[in-house]
Amino acid sequence: MDRTRQPALRSSLCAALTAATLAAAGLVAVAPSAYAADTDLMRNGGFESGLDGWSCTANSGAPVPSPVHSGTGALKATPAGSDNAQCSQTVAVQSNSTYTLSSWVQGSYVYLGASGTGTTDVSTWTQSAPSWQQLTTTFKTGASTTSVTVYTHGWYGTAAYEADDVTLTGPGGAPVQVPAAPAGLAAFGATSSSIGLSWSPATGATGYNVYRDGAEVASVSGTSATVTGLAPTTSYAFQVTATNSAGESPKSAAVTAATTGGTTPPPPGHALVGYLHASFANGAGYTRMADVPDDWNVIDLAFGEPTSATSGDIRFNLCPVTECPTVESLADFKAAIKAKQAAGKKVLISIGGQNGQVQLTTTAARDTFVSSVSKIIDDYGLDGLDIDFEGHSLSLNTGDTDFRSPTTPVIVNLIDALKTLKAKYGSKFVLTMAPETFFVQLGYQYYGSGPWGGQDPRCGAYLPVIYALRDSLTLLHVQDYNSGSIMGLDNQYHSMGGSDFHIAMTDMLLTGFPVAGDTSKMFPALRPDQVAIGLPASTQAGNGWTSPAEVTKTLDCLTKKADCGAYRTHGTWTGLRGLMTWSINWDRFNGGEFSKNFDAYPWS
Repeated sequence: MDRTRQPALRSSLCAALTAATLAAAGLVAVAPSAYAADTDLMRNGGFESGLDGWSCTANSGAPVPSPVHSGTGALKATPAGSDNAQCSQTVAVQSNSTYTLSSWVQGSYVYLGASGTGTTDVSTWTQSAPSWQQLTTTFKTGASTTSVTVYTHGWYGTAAYEADDVTLTGPGGAPVQVPAAPAGLAAFGATSSSIGLSWSPATGATGYNVYRDGAEVASVSGTSATVTGLAPTTSYAFQVTATNSAGESPKSAAVTAATTGGTTPPPPGHALVGYLHASFANGAGYTRMADVPDDWNVIDLAFGEPTSATSGDIRFNLCPVTECPTVESLADFKAAIKAKQAAGKKVLISIGGQNGQVQLTTTAARDTFVSSVSKIIDDYGLDGLDIDFEGHSLSLNTGDTDFRSPTTPVIVNLIDALKTLKAKYGSKFVLTMAPETFFVQLGYQYYGSGPWGGQDPRCGAYLPVIYALRDSLTLLHVQDYNSGSIMGLDNQYHSMGGSDFHIAMTDMLLTGFPVAGDTSKMFPALRPDQVAIGLPASTQAGNGWTSPAEVTKTLDCLTKKADCGAYRTHGTWTGLRGLMTWSINWDRFNGGEFSKNFDAYPWS
């Protein structure tokens, strides 16, 4: 099954549009002529003043100089993930009055409507408008209606649309008032690089601006935000303002909050991470621990696997001699680990892999996981743990929609188990993770089963684990292979096998992104020293093999902003930690091409 296949929207879309057609059938007729006293009540309906007066969800809208229906500006808005690129404006109206709403639009599945009418809210739409097309509808306000919200939006997963010359004709109402400053501002969930904020809703507000030490750092539509990119052990003062079409409120009372101290970052320099087939054999052959080349800085023993999917009981054994005739003795294996560590290498146990499904469904399984993994670490004298949960190990229960506060037992129990192990072994404990793109970057578009259900519940399921452990995480090396096409921050799809894919996927980790397109739920950026890029070492090792020349282009772009191609990164990260590969065995089988290319790369 194609695990990155998008949800089947076509049938549900057709059903939704059919219903919309029936509902709007009586509303698309040419509107009657306005009375002489009627006026156009829209503020900046032609977008000549940018987005002044307008609010667009998920920062989806932008003013453009072309194409325009008239004048010098128009709106261009781009749906992404679960956001339909709605741009709206609240307009003062009179009660018991008739209004005509009109706009010129271009694009596919473009909607125009009004809500809060006090009677029947209305909308109209066009399935296809390759050139400018006018949409018009009418409505009557209720007995107590003083304002309505006019909006335009596209459809989920479709291309950008344009709108221009939006008008609302009818008797004018009392002007919209600037909202009061929000109350109840509070800080929560401080980490070494981020602080969460929440506040009470302000009457009449359509959006909020967040200020840090007097400078605006975020604009959101809801009553919470997470401010990222902060320094460890640092105090900040935060304020919030409320906005609507009339303007911006005064700033709220300030609240002061401090980031935590975080953990000691890994040693300076760049790292090459590789998996060693220690418990099994395949076409790459068996490699003794003592024979692992010195190129490798972090060696992940593949794999520790559970006795059953839900037991939490992890076991690790060397490859049996019947399968690996050249396997060393247990004593020699342990002695070789100590020799690698004496040479400055880190040796970890990797849990999971393609065949090792781990589901900590109960607290008993959680506790067994901690005790059994501790036994492996202690028996072999290892430096830490790598989490390589794949397949159906992690998925989100229906209704678990916020990665910052997960409720699904397999997620919560894994987080608790890893925190316990970190606390047990202290600051020198090495914790790494190797998720697939499906469980991380796909979360930019989809998270869990989604707000309406029907999505694969594994979408983005690693995000709460990474977020909860971000101050303890040594390295995240997402597998940029065996992947379908994934949407990047440029809202374009990227396919594995070339530098473009690795650049776009890594940029997401180092920049941060709104989960499922919700800007109030920002997954914060990781430090560059916490990020390595995962690739297969040879064509035999996995789908998505990338040539050495393309790997070099990837590193040039991310660390020097050179040779980036069409993608534009959001920064330059000279401290990018390095590369991970599956596997050390396949690299040796392929003549060491992957490790030699890494060793030869001029990082400065």
